[in-house]
Amino acid sequence: MTQSVDQKASAAASATNEWLTAFQQALTAHDADAAAALFTDQSYWRDIVSFTWNITTVEGGAGVADLLRATLDDVDPAGFRVTEEPAEEDGVITAWIAFETKAGRGSGLLRLVGGKAFTLLTTLDELKGHEEPVNDRRPNGVRHGAFRDRVTWAESRAREATELGYTVQPEVLIIGGGQGGIALGARLRQLGVPVIIVERNERPGDSWRKRYKSLALHDPVWYDHLPYLPFPANWPVFSPKDKIGDWLEMYTKVMELNYWGSTTCKSAVREGDGWAVVVDRAGEEITLRPGQLVLALGASGLPDVPEFPGREKFRGDQHHSSAHPGPDKYKGKKAVVIGSNNSAHDICAALWEAGADVTMVQRSSTHVVRSDSLMELGLSDLYSERAVAAGMTTFKADTIFASLPFRILHTLQIPVYNAIRERDAEFYHRLEQAGFVLDFGEDDSGLFLKYLRRGSGYYIDVGASELVANGDIKLAKGQVAELTEDEVVLSDGTHLPADLVVYATGYGSMNQLASGIIGQDVADKAGKVWGLGSGTTKDPGPWEGELRNMWKPTAQEGLWFHGGNLALSRYYSHYLALQLKARMEGIPTPVYKRAEVHHTE
Repeated sequence: MTQSVDQKASAAASATNEWLTAFQQALTAHDADAAAALFTDQSYWRDIVSFTWNITTVEGGAGVADLLRATLDDVDPAGFRVTEEPAEEDGVITAWIAFETKAGRGSGLLRLVGGKAFTLLTTLDELKGHEEPVNDRRPNGVRHGAFRDRVTWAESRAREATELGYTVQPEVLIIGGGQGGIALGARLRQLGVPVIIVERNERPGDSWRKRYKSLALHDPVWYDHLPYLPFPANWPVFSPKDKIGDWLEMYTKVMELNYWGSTTCKSAVREGDGWAVVVDRAGEEITLRPGQLVLALGASGLPDVPEFPGREKFRGDQHHSSAHPGPDKYKGKKAVVIGSNNSAHDICAALWEAGADVTMVQRSSTHVVRSDSLMELGLSDLYSERAVAAGMTTFKADTIFASLPFRILHTLQIPVYNAIRERDAEFYHRLEQAGFVLDFGEDDSGLFLKYLRRGSGYYIDVGASELVANGDIKLAKGQVAELTEDEVVLSDGTHLPADLVVYATGYGSMNQLASGIIGQDVADKAGKVWGLGSGTTKDPGPWEGELRNMWKPTAQEGLWFHGGNLALSRYYSHYLALQLKARMEGIPTPVYKRAEVHHTE
């Protein structure tokens, strides 16, 4: 058996080295057709910045050839090699690779089928001459010896805080100081890019602290680490909101970020090669002039509050889920929560725990997946204690996930959710018996595709579904027709008595948020943010193959969008930071296939 395993490993290594040698020879010869011939008919090359100064996926030999013809003269790729022993399973060889370009050093993941590339991921990891000061390049810190007029670290930081934004302008301005803005700020700080983060809340982490009392991360801890500083080994699997808020505040201090709390952006106008951005910093109006503007506004920044007839008549409390103060004062009250996704379930469960009489109004079907099933069947190979024990690092897990082409990701997710449906069949049956309308996405591909396509329409069950199934949380279905002085009336004539109405009705698009800052014309020029163009609900086509406008150049020069959950913010902040650093240093960044603008709603 040992000999068989060794022979298999040797064959995988030989096939990989043979492919990489042929690929490098084709690249050196600038023979795009020869390189393309090394890919299967159905194949995918996803490049993150290294060849394209973009985030893009090309398909098939024709796509590979087109990418190479457009980029080879500028990129000058060399040194393709494996970084660890390739592995083979079910006829697929997987190999971790590294390479260099004219501008930097990169790595990636290659999958071979029948001696040809099925998928290839290439990423730019660092810029030559601008490497992060880590490990053997770390700064000395305190300068040993005796020197007149010594400046301490604290004095240096205080001077920077006094000057930056006033006598010294930032290279990058990040609008939005949630987890995304903070992660990107940390990346840029390590690269020596002067950056200011502006945030309307007073303190880092307030965007979590100010949400409803029961809010917690539904993703497990292994999925949620921030760059550079992973959560400690005793961190809970599911983080309460206030604990996350405190971590973000600590992180901002430790990573030495220039974070302007209590600051709102009033306008941002393109001027020359940069921006004129007017902000109100705790009552002081300041005009900042960054070269690059990053909108890290999040997907939960603009509450979508429906204008139901009769809202002004309602005598009880009513508010959007983002403004929900918690359940404590509603004991014994009748609460109606309009919506059936994550926030709705969390708020309903907390109100029930506090002793309220709770009704959930489900207006459309919802994808529900139990947290433990998602962890065990959907995430455990990459993000779990078991994965860590097997040698899986966060970066490797992120890279594996990034290497899966969006075009076929649904085909890989459907079996996972089929297994979840089988495992939890009795759970789903009881939910449906209670009248809850379930879906698994339009193609049964589940949670993550729903998130990528539309950013809504799901609930990761951490307990509320049981309350729905057994009737502790009452369920009503249909559209809201009107509010009266003390009721919510549905279109079918159902009357729901209410002392409290919570609008768990989601949020406006990132485009709507952006237009309030950069103006509608510039927002329209940049186009739709988020979504793949899958042609499914809330994700209109045409197909793009990447998340629209995220972490990459937009149609508006100098304008960038950053965000996503903690995992996406962590991973892609690295590549956005490299793009911004390259522009600051004057490194040529010819963008291959800047995305077309299709939708602006």
